Amino acid sequence: MAINSQKIGHILQNFVTTTSDVQGAALVTPDGLPLASSLPSGMDDERVSAMSAAMLSLGERIGQELARGDIDRIYVEGNEGFSILTKCDEEAVFIVLASKAAKQGVLMLEIKRAVAELKLLLL
Repeated sequence: MAINSQKIGHILQNFVTTTSDVQGAALVTPDGLPLASSLPSGMDDERVSAMSAAMLSLGERIGQELARGDIDRIYVEGNEGFSILTKCDEEAVFIVLASKAAKQGVLMLEIKRAVAELKLLLL
C-alpha cells in the first residue's frame, strides 16, 4: 500500500483539533501496524495499534459467530470516555479516542467524514 503518511497525519491532527471532545486518533493496519497517529502524549502508537488489531480480530469473530455480518465499527465505552474503531478499507482502521463529554451523534458524523477523506488517500 503506497500511502502519503504526511497527508494522513495532517488529516488526523486536523480531526483531533477541530472535533469537540476528541483526544486522539490513529490509522492502523488490521495487522496492528501504525500508519499515522495523533495521540495524547505518553500514549504509545505501536501499543494502541496492536490492541486495536486484537479488538478488530475479536469483533470480526463475534460478528461472524452472532451472524451480524461484516464489522463496520467497534465501540468501547469506559468511565473516562470512548474508543471507536472504524474500518476505512480492507487495509486500514481509523481509531478515535474521545472524552465522556463527546456527543455521540456528532462524533459519529465527524468520524464518517474523516473516514471518507482518509479513504481517498488509501486508494
